[in-house]
Amino acid sequence: MRPTRLPGPDEIRAIFPGLAVSVLVAVAAQFLSDHYGAPAMLLALLLGLALNFLAEDGTRTAHGIDFTARNVLRLGVALLGARISVEMLADLGAPAIALVIAGVVLTIFFALAIARFAGRGWRFALLTGGSVAICGASAAMAIAAVLPRHEKSERDLVFTVLSVTVLSTVAMVLYPMISNAFGFTARDSGVFLGGTIHDVAQVVGAGFSIGPETGETATLVKLIRVSMLAPVVLCISLVIRRMDLADGGTGARPPLLPGFVIGFLVFAVMNSAGLLPQTLADLAGGLSRWALLIAIAAVGIKTSLARMVEVGAAAIAVMVAETLFLGLFVVTGLHLLG
Repeated sequence: MRPTRLPGPDEIRAIFPGLAVSVLVAVAAQFLSDHYGAPAMLLALLLGLALNFLAEDGTRTAHGIDFTARNVLRLGVALLGARISVEMLADLGAPAIALVIAGVVLTIFFALAIARFAGRGWRFALLTGGSVAICGASAAMAIAAVLPRHEKSERDLVFTVLSVTVLSTVAMVLYPMISNAFGFTARDSGVFLGGTIHDVAQVVGAGFSIGPETGETATLVKLIRVSMLAPVVLCISLVIRRMDLADGGTGARPPLLPGFVIGFLVFAVMNSAGLLPQTLADLAGGLSRWALLIAIAAVGIKTSLARMVEVGAAAIAVMVAETLFLGLFVVTGLHLLG
């Protein structure tokens, strides 16, 4: 394996225009989100789609946009680990943790089954199922980074991020009402919201709209789902390597554990061991959010809106079915545990 090579001055000059455009789109999205309340990820994606011409071959920005979509993404996922600790897992209790983990695993298996029924491939199933099961757009981008690339990779990723963000926003409004209708306690409401809503920001919004205890529990449960990102990506990498060997593949084999996942685990271990001061952990969390926002802006710029239309109604139905499956599973589990 070749050692990692740092970009030289010429490469930095080539990357900078595309990186700068992606940063500007992310800043604009955050500004609009702060003033109008829409999810920043969704806004960055939509603004990026409108600037697709900047990613065309031959433009000064194309190389930097491609670099940002791949490498800044990996940095953002690695820094997510600073939000995870063993202590937070112990605070929730074994039954609730088991319910959350089972929801993640079974949703991904359900995605593989329903995608085949809808005529979609296993790559699409893992991408959408992982995003619904774990942590929305962040999980989609992390899983996309280890999946074998094909001609529709960018389109499927943008569709998944767009869909999971919209569904998460709808859930932020509807799920607190569903929680009240079922008569959940504050703690059970937190488990329900944190175990079913896709993106962290929407989980926080939904949880604290009910009350402080629900909001804190929902955030904790959501971070447990986020902690499943590393083992899920590892399992996907193992399966892909095995498939490559079974098919007699002769190309470069994907790494057993991608570098950004190792970074995620290192930060999680350091945070669990108390080696990360709270200030640094908060800084890493903020940098992670911005890196992911910049990366999704770049992914949006790389994607043609015309190609998005090709995804079709069946793909939308798959995403909705996965969301409903996870919601029904967690509700059923809470009733059984209660």
